[in-house]
Amino acid sequence: MAPVRPRAARFATLTALAVTLAVLASPLTPTSALAAAGPVSALPGTLAAAPGGTDDEGGSASLREQLEAAAKGYLDAQAKLDNSTKRQQQLAAHLVTLEADVAARTQTVGELAGMAYRTGRLGPLTALLNSDSPDGFLDRATSLGTVAANEDRQLRNLIEARDQEKRAKTAIEGEIREQRKQLTVMGQRKQQAERALAQAGSGGASPGVTATTKSSSAKPAPRNSDGSWPAESCSVDDPTTTGCITPRTLNAMNQAKAAGFTRFVSCFRSGGSGEHPKGKACDFAAQTGGFGGVATGGDKTYGNNLAAYFVNNASRLGVLYVIWFKQIWLPGTGWKAYNGGGDPSSDHTNHVHLSMN
Repeated sequence: MAPVRPRAARFATLTALAVTLAVLASPLTPTSALAAAGPVSALPGTLAAAPGGTDDEGGSASLREQLEAAAKGYLDAQAKLDNSTKRQQQLAAHLVTLEADVAARTQTVGELAGMAYRTGRLGPLTALLNSDSPDGFLDRATSLGTVAANEDRQLRNLIEARDQEKRAKTAIEGEIREQRKQLTVMGQRKQQAERALAQAGSGGASPGVTATTKSSSAKPAPRNSDGSWPAESCSVDDPTTTGCITPRTLNAMNQAKAAGFTRFVSCFRSGGSGEHPKGKACDFAAQTGGFGGVATGGDKTYGNNLAAYFVNNASRLGVLYVIWFKQIWLPGTGWKAYNGGGDPSSDHTNHVHLSMN
């Protein structure tokens, strides 16, 4: 959808001015007057400011930095774990081939050794001395050279096959150590996110989100050859504002739209903290008219389905975290309670917040 029109912006300004004048004329104290007025519903393209020193997304800049670091670290470790697991599977399949090759070559060398023992071969010199003619001498010399070369080749092939087998086993052991390391990192990042939420008064038990529709599979965003996410900057035009977003964010937004989630969206914002100024976040309104009050009925169902869509397609799209209806989903922790500032915007009860890796 198009960004806010100037007329709507002027209306919002006049409304805010009227509220301010009403507060100044009220006999209440400024704090109690603001509380009595209640949160102001935002027009499409804007989010109401949250009380308590927080910005429009709820929580603090420090909290979001901790959550971003924890989620990103978890996803990086997950990519390394997946890549290591894939390499281990390839090595294990190669090892099976090597073991069969070693067994076959061991049998061949064993048969050559057994034949030499049964024929009582005493060595090349004795065989040559037993020749009864010059022609026989040459024939026997040629034959012995061929036999010796074949035996030498078979022995060298066996030694090389055993060396390859040993290297494959060592490589598998290395991948197992790498996987244990990444699992430890993932556990640490999970704890980091949980501690940050707990310090902010969030992170408690959460019922999660129940979707009423089956989430379709999103088109995967490009990854590096090792499975990690490539670094992206705010380099493409944001179709929801005059700002910019990352290619991965644009893909996520387009995939959600293709899946039927076509209500109002706002992505880039120049102010505040978090991922919006980086072009790595979007807010998806639950109501058809934009960011309003607490979503209920079909609007809340829409938000539930959208949040579930992003969670179910997190690994395809490169999702960092999702916030919806006083809950936050992070990789590794799942859904946790998320306390905002008490208004629909910071509590995320009127929009689904999506942050991208």
